[in-house]
Amino acid sequence: MSEQKAPKPEEGVLGEFDHRRLGQELQLFTFSDLVGSGLPLWLPKGATIRRVLERFIVDTEIAWGYQHVYTPDIAKLELYKKSGHYPYYKDSMYAPIMIDEHEFMLRPMTCPHHFELYADRPKSYRDLPMRIAELAKLYRYEGSGELAGLVRVRSFCLADAHIICADTNQAASEIGKALDLIEYIATVFGLKLGENYSYRLSLGDRTDEKKYYKNDAAWDEGESMLRTVLKERNGEFIEALGEAAFYGPKIDVQMKDARGKENTAFTVQYDFCMPDRFNLTYIDADGKEKRPVVVHRSSIGAIERVMAFLIEHYKGAFPTWLAPVQVKVLPIGEAHHAYAEEIGKKLRAKEIRFEVDASNESLSKRIRSAKMEKIPYLMVIGDKEVAAETVSLEHRSGPLGSKAITEALEILSTDIQEKK
Repeated sequence: MSEQKAPKPEEGVLGEFDHRRLGQELQLFTFSDLVGSGLPLWLPKGATIRRVLERFIVDTEIAWGYQHVYTPDIAKLELYKKSGHYPYYKDSMYAPIMIDEHEFMLRPMTCPHHFELYADRPKSYRDLPMRIAELAKLYRYEGSGELAGLVRVRSFCLADAHIICADTNQAASEIGKALDLIEYIATVFGLKLGENYSYRLSLGDRTDEKKYYKNDAAWDEGESMLRTVLKERNGEFIEALGEAAFYGPKIDVQMKDARGKENTAFTVQYDFCMPDRFNLTYIDADGKEKRPVVVHRSSIGAIERVMAFLIEHYKGAFPTWLAPVQVKVLPIGEAHHAYAEEIGKKLRAKEIRFEVDASNESLSKRIRSAKMEKIPYLMVIGDKEVAAETVSLEHRSGPLGSKAITEALEILSTDIQEKK
């Protein structure tokens, strides 16, 4: 049995559009006691949505000038001691694993790995800014009382990136571009700034030297720069003392879930600490060695958490480009099965995700079932459609009428390509 399975409706615990409830009803993901708490298992339909999301993010980031890489899910404990993450985040890390007399850890973050990539060979100012991106599997220990469906898990995939910049001015420009990317992707998802998400400027508490890296001048410069970037965008934001990362201030993208609880979906962070710790350098135009600064950013945050938000935002009715099944083909009777198979071949050739429901249930029951699955399009075929080589096409917003197969395919393809 699933330890985080949605309660029955009569228990009144989860709202109608809570992603945990919809995730079960639409067969997107599940949890297993034997696998462990906070470790989601993706069912085929949920895995399809995730795969489409990941491809979209990678392709979009590459188009925006990012270099995508792969780094290991495990590293020596020394790496996280060097970065400073181990003392600051020790309680949220998994215990070290002893291998060949060395302590290794499942990684809780990607930045140290990317800094080692940057340090692989000397860099010039001409190489900067260098945008290193990765869909990275991360592992963090969350208390059992904090776990909540896909919003808070112990294993997740982060759309992560680190931008190595020559100086604060270049960092300010890159932070603006990162926010442009975030807002572009949000627009594709149909999310609106100020309505579906908001910005928070997270500041460091200078009195807490155990939690924050000590460098008052750098904190002043970083916080002032981020505040200016946000003000120049003419958008509203709030400020929150003590919510910064230990190595610098950040801009958090805040979203509310179906329960009304606000969570940080993803961040853009300014880092003046890590270049010192990892001795990151570049050769400037004057031939001298200089210290860069770093921008940490995510375009959509953790895939798991953004999936939770999107499930609730769409109420399970994903737009066609994201829907796990984009069209259901419904032959009325056995005499129409062969024609349904022909249509299936044409849909597959266009890379349109489909299912054929040729069960013995009545047509009305099969239509009702497809609508409960929140499938965007239905294609009904009977004697008339077979004779005329057409389909009766219906979108979940209403009937579209009789369409030639080529026209129906064009309607679906356009909807998918335009990400309506």
